[in-house]
Amino acid sequence: MTKTQDWNQPARDVVTLTAENVSRIVKGLPFKAKLAFRGLLRMQHGSLAVTLPDGRRVLVKGKTVGPNAALTLRNWNLPGRALTSGTIGVAETYMDGDWDSPDITAFLEFFLVNGEAVHSYSHGTGGVGRFVERIRHWMNANTKAGSRRNISAHYDLGNDFYRQWLDPSMTYSSALYSTGANDLLSAQNAKYRTLAEATGIKPGDHVLEIGCGWGGFAEFAASQLNCRVTGLTISREQLTFAQERISKAGLGDKVDFRFQDYRDETGVYDRIVSIEMFEAVGEKYWPAYFSKLKQCLKPGGKAGLQIITIRPEAFEQYRSNPDFIQKYVFPGGMLPTRHHLAELGKKMDLSLVRDFGFGLDYARTLAEWRERFWSVWHKIKPMGFDDRFKRLWEFYLFYCEAGFRARNIDVRQVVFSRS
Repeated sequence: MTKTQDWNQPARDVVTLTAENVSRIVKGLPFKAKLAFRGLLRMQHGSLAVTLPDGRRVLVKGKTVGPNAALTLRNWNLPGRALTSGTIGVAETYMDGDWDSPDITAFLEFFLVNGEAVHSYSHGTGGVGRFVERIRHWMNANTKAGSRRNISAHYDLGNDFYRQWLDPSMTYSSALYSTGANDLLSAQNAKYRTLAEATGIKPGDHVLEIGCGWGGFAEFAASQLNCRVTGLTISREQLTFAQERISKAGLGDKVDFRFQDYRDETGVYDRIVSIEMFEAVGEKYWPAYFSKLKQCLKPGGKAGLQIITIRPEAFEQYRSNPDFIQKYVFPGGMLPTRHHLAELGKKMDLSLVRDFGFGLDYARTLAEWRERFWSVWHKIKPMGFDDRFKRLWEFYLFYCEAGFRARNIDVRQVVFSRS
């Protein structure tokens, strides 16, 4: 985020964009910039103050309240790339330094809350670019080999990288603040406890954790709930870290971590837990995942899942147009809707017994991660990460936070019971 622009200076010579003056404002601009400004006339909610490359300032005002955002264009790359490549184009132009904003979350949220207008105007303007990204997404399918490749692309950036800005429990999923926790570590433990209680984990239970991360939940469950945990991961970096932490905690007799795909698991367990792993499964493999839940649960057992979901109204557009996250952060991933989860469970005779959403807590978690990331960048950069990577990671955290604030996506704890 630029430090030189005085974002709070008086709005001298600001022109409010209207149907009457748009032709004059866009005169002489590149063709796609003209298209973009005409599209901005359709925005219904909030406002966007745009500083053009030539210094002119244009205000876009919706009819109702919403995010109040600002944008400085350093050149005309953003409008064209946004029209042809959607969020991927927005992200890549940010990574290239083509634009900036004092509050990127608000900027992204502005377009999310105006999603219908954006989609209706941009539909058809970037067919070739989006088709290429769709092919790229299909090529990232989560076969067993593909899953390991896709997971490695994100989680094997290095344990030291994540250790710098995650909380001491090394938890890389939404915290739960709404129970009263005030700091990130306490909120992460509150998330663990809430999910464990909802899943009915008792002392002596044998729990399967699908996607064990760096071992935070396994350590919590073994030490606080006195149960046994078998954790699965397909990240070598995470496996090494998790094994070392459990050994240091003296819990080696209660916790067993394996480098193994969930599809290869054959054991039967009292309870199953999976925290923000389902998003990486891929739509093609959703039925296989739920089939494995049923296969590995004892009769009467429960599976507690924490999953990011997307609004049903946004799913088809999202499904057919791979976004920035699917290209740069989680290749092969796909968010389900709540309806998908209920139907998948129903087909496997798994009863949905709990469904609890706390998306704004994720927005707070992401904001905390972003501040921590910024504060330790001087330690991260010497690890071999450049400024373009920094802007990529910034955009990722901003982008997700905006999605939760706009309620385009949510995070839910759902519990299924095998009768």
